[in-house]
Amino acid sequence: MNASFFHRITSISLLLFLSSSLQTNGENNSPEKSKPVDISLRNEVENAIHQSLTVLSKSQQFDGYWSTSDYPGLTALILKAYLKTPVDSEKWANSETVADSVAFILSTVQEDGGIYSRGLQSYNTAISLMALNAYNTPLTSEKPKIDDVDMDAIISKARAFLVDQQQIFESGDNLPYSGGIGYGNSYKHSDLSNTSLAIQALKETRKIVESDQMDADLDWEAAIKFVENTQNLPEVNHQPWASDDPANRGGFVYFPGDSKAGAMKLKSGRTALRSYGSMSYAGLMSFLYAGLEPDDERVVAAVDWLQKNYTLDENPGMGQEGLYYYYYTMAKALDAYGSDTLVLEDGTEIDWRKNLAKRLISLQKHPGYWVNENGRWMESDPNIVTAYSLLALEILYPGL
Repeated sequence: MNASFFHRITSISLLLFLSSSLQTNGENNSPEKSKPVDISLRNEVENAIHQSLTVLSKSQQFDGYWSTSDYPGLTALILKAYLKTPVDSEKWANSETVADSVAFILSTVQEDGGIYSRGLQSYNTAISLMALNAYNTPLTSEKPKIDDVDMDAIISKARAFLVDQQQIFESGDNLPYSGGIGYGNSYKHSDLSNTSLAIQALKETRKIVESDQMDADLDWEAAIKFVENTQNLPEVNHQPWASDDPANRGGFVYFPGDSKAGAMKLKSGRTALRSYGSMSYAGLMSFLYAGLEPDDERVVAAVDWLQKNYTLDENPGMGQEGLYYYYYTMAKALDAYGSDTLVLEDGTEIDWRKNLAKRLISLQKHPGYWVNENGRWMESDPNIVTAYSLLALEILYPGL
């Protein structure tokens, strides 16, 4: 596909799209509309977003990608940040930055419907699908026009690809992994991180295919069961490692039987897998996106663990590892939960939106990047960490 095609975009259509982008797909719920708007904090957030989008536009490669062409999902994270911005929306809508990144992502669409280059098919497809859907979803019937590209068809095929990655087992040792999704290729093992991404992508793209009754969809009951199987909640998770000790009850691990935060010996002599922050927010978000209500016992237990372990200083259980993914997942999960207030273990009520916004602003470096000195999960790459931070701020902004 010729990149020049992607510069032929209808300005009016994109303006309509960007003006609506903050209202779509379950993000930015902000139910507590009566609280006063914090104009000062909003201005700080707008300035932080402006600086970051500007500096990212200068680090984009000639072919439209950021950091590496091997993983289009990384470029898709940044593209989505441009498409969700409340700052200079029209300017970025009509920019070469957006057009070139869309062109690059479309160049990685495969015949099987996946969106990937050199592996990690599920991961890259899910993130790219969300970015292309954001680009393709205005409030009106008008859509961005790209020569020779049927975006609806690309989105539908990518959905079908993700659905096909879901693992279903009827019995045997693999049963706890049934309903989940892994990285794909040589990393086929189901895990909560990839499953939560797929759930987000399929949820956010559901509207575009509602009229097509033949469109593939996830086995949502099986997906919910898989997420259950990663939660430390013996009432629903009957695996021997699931623990109801206060330190772990309600939180989540990476996949059934494995926690990146390790294990701990209980007074009873049992070994428990440690719940940790980023996966616990991913688990909460997955439950909510899959349709569970806030008063469901699984959701209540997850929120209880997250309130007891609330901190912005680290990714609970992981220290500085995956810190910015933790911030982004916190913003998405709590936004979906629908309350701006958390009640901490000591009874203190906090406005998590304001706290997280202020924390991210304080961590921004000149001239607009965020960086994690701990490089696990690619967080030493300022492009990736800046994308996480931007997306979090854009979710927070309407509720400030």
